[in-house]
Amino acid sequence: MLSLLTACSTAQRDDTAVYDLVILNGRVMDPESGLDSVRALGIIDGSVRAMSPQSLTGRDTLDARGMVVAPGFIDLHQHAQDTAGYRVEVLDGTTTALELEGGTLDIDAWYDQRAGTSIINHGVSVGHDAVRMQVMHDSGTSTPIGAAKSRASTEAELAQIVATVDRGFRRGAVAAGMLIEFTPAATPWEILSVFKVAASYGAAVHVHMRDVDAPYYFLEIEEVIAASAATGASAHIVHIQSSLGEDTPKGLALIRGARQRTLDVTTEVYPYTAAMSEIEAAGYDDWQSWSDKKFTRFEWAQTGERLTRTSFAKYRAIGGMIVYYNNTEDIVAAAVRDPLTMIASDGILSNGIGHPRVAGTFARVLGKYVREQHTLTLMDALRKMTIEPAKRMERRVSAMTHKGRLNIGADADVVVFDPQTILDRATYREPTLPPIGLRDVVVNGVIVVRNGAMRAGVFPGRAMRGPLVAEK
Repeated sequence: MLSLLTACSTAQRDDTAVYDLVILNGRVMDPESGLDSVRALGIIDGSVRAMSPQSLTGRDTLDARGMVVAPGFIDLHQHAQDTAGYRVEVLDGTTTALELEGGTLDIDAWYDQRAGTSIINHGVSVGHDAVRMQVMHDSGTSTPIGAAKSRASTEAELAQIVATVDRGFRRGAVAAGMLIEFTPAATPWEILSVFKVAASYGAAVHVHMRDVDAPYYFLEIEEVIAASAATGASAHIVHIQSSLGEDTPKGLALIRGARQRTLDVTTEVYPYTAAMSEIEAAGYDDWQSWSDKKFTRFEWAQTGERLTRTSFAKYRAIGGMIVYYNNTEDIVAAAVRDPLTMIASDGILSNGIGHPRVAGTFARVLGKYVREQHTLTLMDALRKMTIEPAKRMERRVSAMTHKGRLNIGADADVVVFDPQTILDRATYREPTLPPIGLRDVVVNGVIVVRNGAMRAGVFPGRAMRGPLVAEK
């Protein structure tokens, strides 16, 4: 705090300083330091260079009077990793979007595709399911449909999976991603083997847990905790409220116990009571044994049609996205409130079809759960969206030490919003509707959203990438 105050005082004394961008009169909230006060921010070359209680002079100015000025939101779980997706996400205050659950096979190609064309910061994991599909010659596209889904790897295949994951880390993968529910035949030893590779690079493993039937529900979370304990790799369990439903409090208790015993296990939640996934996913392979009533909890994402046994069979043969109403508001609110959870969207958007969480996750938390329901404080909500995700990644990605905070030297990723009006508007029929109350977004010192409108022709997003390591 002393260094912050010294920097602010220095800025006040420098009457000749002219900043690239100044944000004036806003309520600056920094969850890392606890700062919550009216300040002027001075930005030069993409970094915060001054935080002053006095006015500053800039070549460009945003007047944030009556607004909250916060670090840009960091989404650890974002699948909509293209230009269309980034445009939707930034209007929800996302300045860094990371694809860590699913990941990719070719790390270099993934980053090359976004070089110089991204409006927000971006990063990717090496995806175990993508690696498994290549090694086992599975013809699936986004998820396995053949051998990678249905059988255990041979000793030779496992060696190749491990080697390919290792190469992904040497090419700068941010983490390892594991969609174990979609590769149910992957053995616990294979899971452990991937964790071991991640541990050797100081990386976390972001896990979509296995789908386990009653009465053995908690074997899925115990598998992740055991792999972390046995290898030393950090583990991050995605969308715990979606995976565990009514058992979410028990799952959080298991994570809390692991953390109390020094294991680095974290988790996240998205603030919606319905999930979305591909109807052909492995988790639905037992659909023929379901009761007729269960089908009514699903809808065809393209039209909103509620499904029956007959229509489920028809659409499963076609393939596509379905909405699954699998949770209660009480469970979601409790998960949002819990100090363990971060906020992440699990955003999905393809050809206009998607889940409203891609466009509204952060605004929904700030509007519904902070302002309307008082489920958590504004500072706690911002902590879950900014500094906690940054800290989850910074051991592996040094650039993340400058994200998720507002202090002297931090990257100027900034969100300006009205705490009295911010709220999500996206729906399952209109998943890209932007929220209200989110006014300005700055990425690496460049204004990307001004007065709620996108600016054209600016691409300040940077690659969040792990260190490159020479080939063995």
